[in-house]
Amino acid sequence: MVLVLFNRLTENDKATAIKKLISDSTPDQDFFLMVILSVLMATFGLLINSVAVIIGSMLIAPILYPILGLSLGVVIADYKLISRSFYTVLKSLAFGIAGAAAVTLLFNSNYENTAEILARTEPSMIYFAIAVIAGLAASFALVMPEISSSLPGVAISVALIPPIAVTGIGVARFNWHIISNSFLLFAINAAGIVFASMVIFSLMNLYVKRQVVASAVKKEDEITRKEIEKAKAKKLAEENKE
Repeated sequence: MVLVLFNRLTENDKATAIKKLISDSTPDQDFFLMVILSVLMATFGLLINSVAVIIGSMLIAPILYPILGLSLGVVIADYKLISRSFYTVLKSLAFGIAGAAAVTLLFNSNYENTAEILARTEPSMIYFAIAVIAGLAASFALVMPEISSSLPGVAISVALIPPIAVTGIGVARFNWHIISNSFLLFAINAAGIVFASMVIFSLMNLYVKRQVVASAVKKEDEITRKEIEKAKAKKLAEENKE
């Protein structure tokens, strides 16, 4: 059955999925803005113990894509994609944790650990199993056009953003137990996704698409470079007017 499903994929489907993955994981200003907004939203949800707000934060979070990009980079042995994706994840963590800590310091002075916060400080192998299943679903949905709409649901199931927010809350409260356990939960979730998506990408023979990956990365990086140069030129022009 698995082979039948993979045989349905065309080379165009694979190339399109790779281009989308590279585009959605590009570390530009829009990407990091969405990461920060999602973590801030999750932090408020955790502080007021609101499941609905936490779920909403996961729907707008793009951090799943660079993690899948990391998996693809390993499968095709593309060190540029690996470093690019790893850098994006690390920078997302830095921005997210800093943002969550700032929100906690500004809006929550009673140092109460809600049930939703405490729930993210109990990592276990069950979370790894959930992440593996989510990784299988995410990587498969990415390449299959007819079920790509399932990706937001996958993002909710694996819950990458709340542990980052809880880590920031722990930093604000100088609580090593919260920091270490919530960050470990994020690491477990990320590792599960990477492992599962590597399996799926290998079965899909995506390692033969190195040229597509290289071309897509070059294109997106060039767009990002031009946007940065345009922003700098605009800022310089405004400063000269003053």
